Amino acid sequence: MRQYLDLLQQVRQHGRFKADRTGTGTYSLFGAQTRYRLADGFPLVTTKKVHLKSVLYELLWFLSGETHVRWLQERGVTIWDEWATPEACARFGRAAGDLGPVYGHQWTNFGGTPNPDGTYERNGLNQLAWLVQEIRRNPDSRRLIITGWNPREQNLVALPPCHTLFQFYVTDGELSCQLYQRSADIFLGVPFNIASYAALTLMVAQVTGLKPGDFIHTFGDVHLYANHLEQADLQLSRPPRPLPQLRLNPARRELSEFVYEDFTLDGYDPHPGIKAPVAV
Repeated sequence: MRQYLDLLQQVRQHGRFKADRTGTGTYSLFGAQTRYRLADGFPLVTTKKVHLKSVLYELLWFLSGETHVRWLQERGVTIWDEWATPEACARFGRAAGDLGPVYGHQWTNFGGTPNPDGTYERNGLNQLAWLVQEIRRNPDSRRLIITGWNPREQNLVALPPCHTLFQFYVTDGELSCQLYQRSADIFLGVPFNIASYAALTLMVAQVTGLKPGDFIHTFGDVHLYANHLEQADLQLSRPPRPLPQLRLNPARRELSEFVYEDFTLDGYDPHPGIKAPVAV
């Protein structure tokens, strides 16, 4: 995970201070890219422990189309709780726990018709189903894109999508994925994002009969919060350890079939976790 650590170091040393929506303040760079060869191991940060259970359940939540935090809470995952309080949800006219048309809605029901009660008709585009079908039908396509950014709905959600668009690419029997992330919390969020999209790439590769290639992470505003400086310095002082392997249940042939028990992580030996406050 030298790529991630090098970017963290770059932001720490060269980031320009900026005010931000949360009032915390960040050290920010605009425009960066890292690349991870998935055959070299699963890119899960080893210089601090990353809670893969939360990563995988969140990804399955996205894939299911769910947008209420209850689904995550029932599985012991609390990473969205700060955005799901009664006060937070009331700001955009929702009941507590209802995050609005966030990732799962956009990925599986893009453009679905809104109802007066805040729900949506299931008449939008299932981008995930289309993507898998298109990779199988036309792997050389340059249009293998999923967007989580809907300009009409960006202000109707607890948090407008930070990871906004991703594209798949097939060559020589390998599937690669590039993510564009408009806003990236380099210390807390980015390790989750790397693991999530790497896992998604493995899943899409399996169900389309391809080998996993690269995960490319492209950033807009990549930033270190002003109250994460000590934590970043501690992480940068630690030497990275060998990457683990993430194994998938080979029987799964559709994205909708995957459950949490289908994932096995081998050889993960991270340094201890590092706590840091979340900016909401």
